[in-house]
Amino acid sequence: MGLAIAGANVNDFKLARQTLESIPVKRPRPSLRRPQNLCLDKGYDYDEVRDLAVEFGFTAHIRSRGEEAKLIRRSSRFKARRWVAERTHSWMNRYRRILIRWEKKPENYTGMLHLTLGCIAYQASGLFLG
Repeated sequence: MGLAIAGANVNDFKLARQTLESIPVKRPRPSLRRPQNLCLDKGYDYDEVRDLAVEFGFTAHIRSRGEEAKLIRRSSRFKARRWVAERTHSWMNRYRRILIRWEKKPENYTGMLHLTLGCIAYQASGLFLG
């Protein structure tokens, strides 16, 4: 998972390169047999992002507006993948320090985001009994 920090008034697609470059785990090389997918919503439906996905070796899956709603109506078993990201954002809002940014330095805020995501992952693992 990559992480890019910017103000709330910055469009998502402008942070695409920064987010992809911030992925800490070295990825295996994509191949025809094992492609690496990049699933994005309408906010990333720009040629710049498509070119960026090719540059990083991803196969871009960018939904256009309304396409997902049609698939949900056709199949009751269809689930949107972005709900995972939206759910995680909702869980992050439980941490007041993340909900309202008090830190002035981006390094401090990044550290708090990492701590918050670590806590969320620990709770999701089932090891936390509290």
